[in-house]
Amino acid sequence: MTTTPQPPTRARDLGVPFDGTPGRWNAITDVPGVEVGYATIIEGAPGDPSIARTGVTAILPRGRDGVGVPCAAGIHSLNGNGELTGRSWIEESGALTLPIGITNSHSVGAVHAGIDEWTDREHPELSAEWMLPVVGETWDGYLNQINAGHVRPEHAIAAIDSAASGPLAEGNVGGGTGMNCYGFKGGSGTASRVVRFGAETHTVGVFLQANFGTRDELRLAGVPLGRESAAPNPYEDIEWFVRDGQRARVRAGSGSVIGIVVTDAPLLPGQCEALARRVPLGLARTGTSGSHFSGDIFLSCSTANAGAFTSSIPTAEPGEDPYETARFVPWGRIDPYFEAVVQATEEAVANVLVAARDMVGRDGHANVALPHDEVRAAFGGRAEHPAA
Repeated sequence: MTTTPQPPTRARDLGVPFDGTPGRWNAITDVPGVEVGYATIIEGAPGDPSIARTGVTAILPRGRDGVGVPCAAGIHSLNGNGELTGRSWIEESGALTLPIGITNSHSVGAVHAGIDEWTDREHPELSAEWMLPVVGETWDGYLNQINAGHVRPEHAIAAIDSAASGPLAEGNVGGGTGMNCYGFKGGSGTASRVVRFGAETHTVGVFLQANFGTRDELRLAGVPLGRESAAPNPYEDIEWFVRDGQRARVRAGSGSVIGIVVTDAPLLPGQCEALARRVPLGLARTGTSGSHFSGDIFLSCSTANAGAFTSSIPTAEPGEDPYETARFVPWGRIDPYFEAVVQATEEAVANVLVAARDMVGRDGHANVALPHDEVRAAFGGRAEHPAA
């Protein structure tokens, strides 16, 4: 007997209600041309001295073939206890040209080197100038031996090479493999919203690597699931954090979140930055107040206006028409895109928590997933599905 594979469970499947209209896959890949790939590294048993529960996520706003074609881009930091490389050049030029990598806090250099190597292999015309890859991070040292150097440049290359459109795996995958969120197992998650603008339809997609928040803060659609959960919370309750030879509980809320927003709506760099500033509003709907020990950094970019925002070294004098042109959504009509970012961010957090599964990592440290039965009970078991 054969069975039809069942799609992964997402927050809507458990009855959690959300505002707005999602795209076909309710994912960042609903934005035309966007490709996402993972390298997931799970090695070793819990008692092994060097255990891997980590990985790399690669996001390519224009796909592999479009690397080097600038996207208007902007960045916002809610709390800077984290890292996103390439930020200063995006702030200067307003453009993003290379793949985006996300990994653990101590593997930024390896992923940066891997993106450089991949770009040199596939787009040597770009590496002949300069490369400033964007690599973000969150800390997975509770489950992963974060100082063991598990992530290598070849993992970043593998993530880029595997990048594709379509529905995305969520939870314990890619850079999110070893992450914690609201005292539950965290990780990778995504959602999208469709925005109608005159005769056109645009898509706003959000991808999160979620490793933030305290158990008591968690709310889904206003329901305080965190404080009402009966699930164990060893991440916050056990004295596992060792410093100067002393064991202590970790500071609740420590972690980080990296958020990537991509849209095909034509936007200026400053407008992209404005979208990035709305990601924290979506996070706040799920309960977080933004811990001092959390690095919460967000990047937004637009895949419209291909051919604009370039900054290559000129090889000749300007011609008769040396100007670039770009169209953009008027500032007075940008609110629906802000709303889309907030809605998709809120749902992406929920999708992370629903998709993640229990995991045991270094020194027997355990992370418990958000119990699906608690979510169903809170929302009456209603099942809602994204548009097909």
